[in-house]
Amino acid sequence: MAATPSPPGSPDWWAARPAPAPAAEPRRGRPSLDTARIVDTALRLVDEHGTQAFSLRVLADALNSGTATLYRHFDGKDEILAYVVDRVLGEADLDDLAARTDWRDTVTVTAHRLHDTLRRHPHTLPLLTAQVPVGPHGLAQRERVLSALLAHGLPVDLAARAFTAVTHYVIGFAAQQYGPAAAPDDGPRLAAFYRRLDPATYPAVRQAAESLTSVSLDEEFAFGLGLLVEGLAHLHPAR
Repeated sequence: MAATPSPPGSPDWWAARPAPAPAAEPRRGRPSLDTARIVDTALRLVDEHGTQAFSLRVLADALNSGTATLYRHFDGKDEILAYVVDRVLGEADLDDLAARTDWRDTVTVTAHRLHDTLRRHPHTLPLLTAQVPVGPHGLAQRERVLSALLAHGLPVDLAARAFTAVTHYVIGFAAQQYGPAAAPDDGPRLAAFYRRLDPATYPAVRQAAESLTSVSLDEEFAFGLGLLVEGLAHLHPAR
């Protein structure tokens, strides 16, 4: 019985990936293609139109190429999208983590930079939540963060839990607030709805109507992140 192929983006799939194919020789006046150019163009199309509208034909047209050329580099759309997700993760600039003042600063800077990156590419969020991000960029970012946390004295178990908890928070927050299925921001109308609720059944919700709907997403993100950092501080044996 033949083995079931590993889905694109999975750890086994990344482990089996060959080195990127070299750029093809131009044919019929078309520019040559390499993996980086294909992935960059795919990301631009996903940003503009979303994953549902993305296809190999759309990508080939944008590259002034043909789908047969794309198949020289990738087995299909799902493989390209796996590289797109990894490409997005590589945008978060974490090169200076080793120079941060302490582990709290490391966690906070990491979270904000990842959050800002994901907010620029909301259509990729469903792809990111579907797989553990262990492509080349994803692994490099993970190594940078964990190395910085360990260098600042966090035990390895706590450093790993800190990395996981914070990245899950960032991805979950971004997916809910900025992803394709995110609800529109309609604070005033939601506040008015809360105030019209039955005061005998929902007294607390009515009382908190303004506070529930007037806080900006940036403030909400920073508040939740602060709670995570303070919680981690209580677990640090050298606090």
